[in-house]
Amino acid sequence: MRQFFLGKKIFVTGHTGFKGSWLCLWLHQLGAEINGYALDPPTNPSLFKLARVAELLQAHTVADIRDGAALTAAMQKAQPEIVIHMAAQPLVRDSYAIPVDTYAINVMGTVNLLEAVRNCPSVKAVVNVTTDKCYENKEWVWGYRENEAMGGYDPYSSSKGCSELVTSAYRQSFFNPLHYSQHNVAIATARAGNVIGGGDWANDRLIPDIVRSLLAGEPVRIRNPHAIRPWQHVLEPLSGYLTLAQYLFQSGTEYAEGWNFGPADNDARPVEWIVNEMCRLWGNGTRYEIDKGEHLHEAHYLKLDCSKARMRLNWQPHWSLDEALANIIEWVKVYSAGGDIRSCCLEQIKSYESYRGELR
Repeated sequence: MRQFFLGKKIFVTGHTGFKGSWLCLWLHQLGAEINGYALDPPTNPSLFKLARVAELLQAHTVADIRDGAALTAAMQKAQPEIVIHMAAQPLVRDSYAIPVDTYAINVMGTVNLLEAVRNCPSVKAVVNVTTDKCYENKEWVWGYRENEAMGGYDPYSSSKGCSELVTSAYRQSFFNPLHYSQHNVAIATARAGNVIGGGDWANDRLIPDIVRSLLAGEPVRIRNPHAIRPWQHVLEPLSGYLTLAQYLFQSGTEYAEGWNFGPADNDARPVEWIVNEMCRLWGNGTRYEIDKGEHLHEAHYLKLDCSKARMRLNWQPHWSLDEALANIIEWVKVYSAGGDIRSCCLEQIKSYESYRGELR
């Protein structure tokens, strides 16, 4: 991976967000040239500012994914070889409050992105990052495979299912594998589980809520203690996106399809277990309380089958949930002590690469 990304021109949408900031830090460490396109960081504090990510970019374009003309202009100026699309309205609960914006960003944003790609001949590979929630969730005990039906109970999940369908339609209509020699573009989608890690400050998300309570010395309040989620450290799916981008670039349309990048089965744990473990790691007698108020619908159980990625991309998760939580607590302690956040992130990336055997 390190040799492949050295000098590659990468266009990242949503680079000011939690996952986008981690991705840019990793890409810079790999020697890539990064052009970012996003709104200002969505939270304060933000990992983007704490880690001084803007200093590492070739270009930092602050603009809306709904502005197709601005997006096309930014991409044509950057002339990237690889596009990783992560700009989104990413929160289930927010999607109930702003459903129109959620669809505009997540669906038409995908359309705008793919239109920009159509007008930028330098692009060879595109990874559209969606979510595990794009699947029609039937609360099965087994993981969803890439050929399962798209769906979504809430506007966020539905909008991401729509983003998958838009990508499929553009792939067949404008980037058809049968005509690869004419367009030379390979497009895939990537679906991850509940991504966690240091630097996530989003509202109404479990790990950020826990971190805020830990830092404030207050009891952690949780809504759905028995809900089971496929938790994974942010570096796990990012390694999948980077692996997929490399395969698309090198092998073309052979890998131009949907891919799951989820955690190991035994890392699908209840919310209550996560809270207990983080309180234990933090220490100081931290405790939690159940919030018994009325709550919007959230899925009880959802996990991914990642057999295809293991078999065809040689990708698999490496950090256990225990290791993921330990790294989050380490990150929070560095933040709490006023330490160097960029150095902390880069050390965790280096540790993860070493664990995967990717350092040469």
